[in-house]
Amino acid sequence: MASSTQLVIEDDRQPARLGDRVYQQIKEKLIRGAYEPGDKLTVRGLAEDLRVSSTPARDAINRLALEGALVYAGPKTVIVPHLEPQALEEITLMRLALEGLAAEKAAARVVDEDIEALKEMQLQINAALDERRYAEALWSNKEFHFLIYKLCGMPYLLATIETLWLRIGASFNDLYPEFAEAKYGVHNHMAAIEGLVERDGSAVRAAIESDIRDGYRRMKRANRERHAGRSRPA
Repeated sequence: MASSTQLVIEDDRQPARLGDRVYQQIKEKLIRGAYEPGDKLTVRGLAEDLRVSSTPARDAINRLALEGALVYAGPKTVIVPHLEPQALEEITLMRLALEGLAAEKAAARVVDEDIEALKEMQLQINAALDERRYAEALWSNKEFHFLIYKLCGMPYLLATIETLWLRIGASFNDLYPEFAEAKYGVHNHMAAIEGLVERDGSAVRAAIESDIRDGYRRMKRANRERHAGRSRPA
């Protein structure tokens, strides 16, 4: 039978574990583009959405605000920030270097089951794009990329890439509908799969880098249009 001291310790740790889970849930939504730049989130709203009390929701918001993923607009309200042009460029340059490296290393470790999983994910993305279900496309897009990156076997690299996606995930919403209509991402993903089939690290890296660059051009234009709209007289 556990001692009273052990029970107290376990009870004391429970809120921390719940706070971590809530943090991870909100973080994952930000990474996957479930929130758009400019979206307002409240402690109460997030608590109700995740079916928790306000304390772990508030703690999670505080952590994400410290990481720059959220910005306070009031004592109980945060905003998903728009990336400034300089930040968007810097994150993109880092993504090219780090995601390109992960993709290249993945080619040496991929197995046929991984390739089949990627093909299935791409079919899901294609269907979502064709039906204009962009939120679902973004959700599956993260699965596709990170399955490749995880294959590199470099956990510190993977954690750093995830941090970059936390900052840029909301901006992925700016890719649509253009990305869906032009199929930029689809072409790049298929090239990445082909490179993995051939176990050609350079080809996989080139495909992922092309995907990042295509996305950057669209997000940069959307950013410029947004700033132009702000500068127009009312």
